[in-house]
Amino acid sequence: MNWYDLLRGLHIISVIAWMSGMMYLPRLFAYHTETAPPGSEFDAHFKVWELKLLRIIINPAMALTFVFGLGLIWVDGTERLGWGFLLQTWMVVKIAGIVFLSAWHGFLSAARRRIAAGERPRTAKFWRATNELPFLAAVVMVLAVTLEFKFW
Repeated sequence: MNWYDLLRGLHIISVIAWMSGMMYLPRLFAYHTETAPPGSEFDAHFKVWELKLLRIIINPAMALTFVFGLGLIWVDGTERLGWGFLLQTWMVVKIAGIVFLSAWHGFLSAARRRIAAGERPRTAKFWRATNELPFLAAVVMVLAVTLEFKFW
């Protein structure tokens, strides 16, 4: 068995789960914001759905993405490419994407807490406009890695 390919496949699967959750949560926030007044029965349902999505899917998928990704970096650094690959343009772009996605994850987590507390920190229009941000970041990151593009 090729362990590297298995690790890479598991990384891709966990990224898909993480991205799916981070694209769906803002959509839930949009529906929650426009249809469920704080304190209503529907508000309580949304709070449960949002918390479960974050705790059961998004957070574990992010953790697995990091574990498998760091495993790939370790194998690439020690056995395949040498540690210099971390400074190549395509990898710097991927790391920047990881930083963005991690920050977005934190932003969504904080927004969920505020919404659960009865606040409506953003409009439904904002949540709809931003729910594709993880996908756009993923497109840039996947193209960076698959094309291994260089700027310098």
